[in-house]
Amino acid sequence: MDVQRKKKWTNLTIGLLFLSGGIEYAVILPTLWAYLQTLNAEPYFLGLGISAFSFAGLITGPLFGYWSDRTHKTKAIILFANLFQIAGNFMYFVGGSKWMLLSGRLVAGVGTGAGASIFGYLTRTTTSQERATVFAAVMACRQVGLLIGPACNLFLRLCNFQVGPFVVDKFTSPGIFMCMVWLLLQIIVATLYYDPPPPPLGHSSKAPAAAERDAVEEEEEKPLVQHEEAAESSSYGSTSAERREAVSGDEVRYVPNGHLADEEASLEKTPAYNFSSMTEYLREEVVVLMTAQFITLFNQTALETMVTPITQKFLNFGELENSIMYFLCGVEVIAGFFLVRCLSTRLSDRILLVLGLVICNIACAWCLFFLVRPRGTFTILLTELVVGVFLQVLGLPFVAVSQVSLFSKVTAERTQGFSQGLRRSVGGVATILGPLWAGGLTNNLDVMLGVMMGLLSLLTIMVGLSYAYLVEPPRRYVSSQTSEDECSS
Repeated sequence: MDVQRKKKWTNLTIGLLFLSGGIEYAVILPTLWAYLQTLNAEPYFLGLGISAFSFAGLITGPLFGYWSDRTHKTKAIILFANLFQIAGNFMYFVGGSKWMLLSGRLVAGVGTGAGASIFGYLTRTTTSQERATVFAAVMACRQVGLLIGPACNLFLRLCNFQVGPFVVDKFTSPGIFMCMVWLLLQIIVATLYYDPPPPPLGHSSKAPAAAERDAVEEEEEKPLVQHEEAAESSSYGSTSAERREAVSGDEVRYVPNGHLADEEASLEKTPAYNFSSMTEYLREEVVVLMTAQFITLFNQTALETMVTPITQKFLNFGELENSIMYFLCGVEVIAGFFLVRCLSTRLSDRILLVLGLVICNIACAWCLFFLVRPRGTFTILLTELVVGVFLQVLGLPFVAVSQVSLFSKVTAERTQGFSQGLRRSVGGVATILGPLWAGGLTNNLDVMLGVMMGLLSLLTIMVGLSYAYLVEPPRRYVSSQTSEDECSS
């Protein structure tokens, strides 16, 4: 089989993995609250169940990412991670107690750590120009899963039989259904997923599609260290004129935010090199994007946790109505990702990020104003909820795609697996705290939504002040004399 065909099959498999992740989320979430109620679980167990899944991914993401950076092999990682998905969903099916459900979601969450390795693979095999489009397509696959998941619930809710000692009903059937889905994916990955050939020793791991980066390959392999003057003057709102350039013989290399490149290759294996590699994640633009990842996911998961108790309390929604609601949200998100994919060829990542933040701020303000003390008839309450959810879902694709694409561009390619794992771990913290925060404040929506609005405002200010830095670092060369004048000024 030729290389291009192998790559197509691999990309198809990646799409199926994200599709299945979306299906699992949409199949489990609408029924989790009712399932816990049948086991006499306390209300906060809903937040614990959602958070446990994210907590496991938070731990395993950087580990799997580091594994892929060292070996450039993602197939073995995916196969290993899927075993936890299979076991966790089977535990959810068995049920029997609230602690078994909680443990099942924790075990299944371990498998989500493979996503860091997959994003690292996609970064290494795409150019920076096409990356936003590719990431949008992959994320859209997950949203298609969110669309299919509620449709699956329409027939899973009809299950009512027994297999040996196990009861298969509308609460346990999502677990065994997802267990079979991940078993099927295990076979697909084993047969259709192909790891790219390892790079030659001493060369970058970039794909042929990224050949235009040859000119800067050597520079990307060198560590970043913080210049003393830049450290003193680094702050939000600093201008691009304050950035420094590193001098090396007769040429210099641009480094964002005053972080100079150590030109001594011999340092690459020293503790100083390892330290300077870690300081990459302390640069201003990286911190801003990490903050964007945390706040947007915190708010999103908090609102998702809040929606089902609110619809049950004020609109008397059951599993069917909630599944229909998630189905419609899935349609909207898919349309949003296709819109972002089209706009990404015309607008920069940072503009897409700003557009998403504007929409998210409007959505949160709407919910704060209308949902804190809902009044009126069923029609009025339904309209207020629909508008708030619509705006929140609309802003998600803009923020999600832009911040992932930007993050892959402002961090080193050689450590993309670990970097993406770290980014996903930050998101994991958010998806843990978001449901816990919302689960404990379903009767105090003013406090919950007020904090969410404050976090969004903070993020908007940070993005505004750091807007000039939210671009892919340019590499340009000038004369030695010019660079010496700049560094001495």
